[in-house]
Amino acid sequence: MRAPGGLPGSGASHPQLAGGLGRLPRFKRKKILEDNRARLTGSIRVTPRHVQLPRIGKVRTKERTDKLVALLHERKARILSATISREADRGFVSLTCEVERPDPEPREVRGPEDVVGIDVGLESFAVLSDGTRIEAPKPLAKALRLLKRRSKKLSRKQRRTVVEQDPETGEERKRTVFSRNYEKAALGLARLHRRVRNIRRDFLHKITTELAKAKPVLVVEDLNIRGLARNGSLSRSIQDVGWGTFRRLLEYKCAWYGSRLVVAPRDFPSTRRCSRCGWVGPRIPLSRRVFRCEACGLEVDRDLNAALNLRDYGWAALKGPTGSSPGSDACGDPSGGGTVQGRSTSHGSLKQEAAGRLFRPSG
Repeated sequence: MRAPGGLPGSGASHPQLAGGLGRLPRFKRKKILEDNRARLTGSIRVTPRHVQLPRIGKVRTKERTDKLVALLHERKARILSATISREADRGFVSLTCEVERPDPEPREVRGPEDVVGIDVGLESFAVLSDGTRIEAPKPLAKALRLLKRRSKKLSRKQRRTVVEQDPETGEERKRTVFSRNYEKAALGLARLHRRVRNIRRDFLHKITTELAKAKPVLVVEDLNIRGLARNGSLSRSIQDVGWGTFRRLLEYKCAWYGSRLVVAPRDFPSTRRCSRCGWVGPRIPLSRRVFRCEACGLEVDRDLNAALNLRDYGWAALKGPTGSSPGSDACGDPSGGGTVQGRSTSHGSLKQEAAGRLFRPSG
């Protein structure tokens, strides 16, 4: 049906849509599923390998609960609520607890050797200022072929729409009925998605814990990940490595282990600046993997050069109350800038390189 005063399907006849206050309706899923998440409060008890839930009873857990049981016996933890959920063919119970955790003592920073810069990318997940390269498992890229095959298999399974009549009101309702083979194929696809997510999450947890324990000061760059993911050719690769989750995990784990996280601003020229003399050059093409300084002649890998610049920036940000000590030049700008332990410092005034430097070919 054509809407008066506008094209079919357009928001010309709807002032709220035209003004950006609303959006077009979203179609619901054909597969009608009950809510698979419930939050329970009340008397919740935890025993070795079992959880006692209200209105459900005693449930055996696959993971061990010894650590939580010990904290409960020592009165260092208190259970607030439990959330049960189901994903594919597995059920989960998440316990919200209030745990006494003493604040760790800040680790001593003796010199620049205690500061490590971390430059994240796609070719290598992270390059550290000490030359270490960390490769990402890229589980989605490895499982993409199987993922497409299972998705096609699911689309070929039978499903039909039946019309039912409400005995009370007499209204007709449509409902989609799925075959047993469709449910089996959907379960196989959900299992594969879960495996991809678990591999990525396991890698990120391990690497962030190791980094937070290794050095007292870590320096990363503030990236516009949402804007970077809009690149059509690299959005899948960016989502596969999980930069946003890496930053989020690193923030609270540094607080756990007494480390400090320094965040460089988005206009920091980590790739265009020479890590030896401080010369800032023009934009570097993505195909050039080696940084060449026109002032001092330094030739170094561009990722390692960026990590070294981040390390120098973090050391300069820690030396003074305003982000850099008098006379220091963290990034070719005496005003410094960035964030240290959640405290924002002054931003630099130079028009420097945007975060798009991390667009790197995946091959």
